[in-house]
Amino acid sequence: MYVLWRVIVKELLQIRRDRRMIPVIFVSPVVMIVVFGFAVNTDVTNVPMVLVDQDRSVASRDLVSRFVRSGYFEVVGTEEQAEDVDRWLVTSRAQLGLVIGSGFGDALASGRTAAVQVIADGSDASSTSVALGYAGALVQGFGAEVQAARLRTAPGEAFVRRPGQVDLEPRVFYNPDLKSRWFYVPAVLAMVLMVMTMLLSAMGVVREKEVGTMEQLIVTPIRPWQLLVGKLAPFALIGVVQVFLITAVAVFGFRVPFRGSFPLLLGLTLLFLLVTLGIGLLVSTLVRNQQQAMMAAAFLAMIPMVYLSGLIFPIENMPPAIQLVTYLIPLRYYAEIIRGVFLRGSGIDVLWPEAVVLLGMGVAIMTVASLRFRKRLD
Repeated sequence: MYVLWRVIVKELLQIRRDRRMIPVIFVSPVVMIVVFGFAVNTDVTNVPMVLVDQDRSVASRDLVSRFVRSGYFEVVGTEEQAEDVDRWLVTSRAQLGLVIGSGFGDALASGRTAAVQVIADGSDASSTSVALGYAGALVQGFGAEVQAARLRTAPGEAFVRRPGQVDLEPRVFYNPDLKSRWFYVPAVLAMVLMVMTMLLSAMGVVREKEVGTMEQLIVTPIRPWQLLVGKLAPFALIGVVQVFLITAVAVFGFRVPFRGSFPLLLGLTLLFLLVTLGIGLLVSTLVRNQQQAMMAAAFLAMIPMVYLSGLIFPIENMPPAIQLVTYLIPLRYYAEIIRGVFLRGSGIDVLWPEAVVLLGMGVAIMTVASLRFRKRLD
């Protein structure tokens, strides 16, 4: 045990002496979470909109006012004809055009159908689809209020309802304001842990080979498992420290709710670290220098994990064949754990399937990596 502690302390001192590593370990996670918290934001607000109001009635002004008050749209210009909207979209001065035809107010007053046209720039499909959804909801809400007001004032129609009319009362749990920041900021924890522990473990072992100290360790009376634990334990400790750091920034800096158990998050994080450290160790047995270790870890492991884990892109939108592949991605299960603990307050009774899968993957990957590591020592 004394020899094991010597190896662990040696690795920690080596990290401490490398002045370039300290900012990478403790500053870069904060930079990443700040970038994601402020820059990566899919909330659609203040969509630039050009207005074509050919009716100029009280009803049309009321509808336009509803769009502006919602906070989702901002009128940046007006035109007389619908054909003129295109030049606003082509030059990116507007993303949406709202066209209210003449006779809009009279049609509403007489109970007839009043049409409103929305012209959108589809080059940015993601934000445009969200903006169209907002516009549709605003128009439907406006029409429902007009109909309700007409039924209240029309004699003999006070109790008349259109056949098949359904009133939708949505209620959103866990993220009632649908803030994308609450979705992305916890994901930074998973990305930082994956990048740091995988890279540091791979490069740390390879560095010993490059400087020639691995041979010195081999001739000492240390056992292979002690050498393995001594090399990986400091990086696991760094991962735990980063959990505290990123969680504090997310909760106190970005007001992301933390509804679950922090000890549970730490415990399940250790299972994820078992996987990432195992992958880093496995990579170190396949390469000869730190540059190769960095490239192999980045392109063979990190990039597929980020794209296929559901951390950023929804798995439900992927082709069925790719969805099957995602079950092999450890980050998929840890992403579910993070969002479950942070936003939904899930306990182990809910997250135990993800925990079992991570434990199985971690044991399997670490076993293969350890066998290759021992073979390289022999």
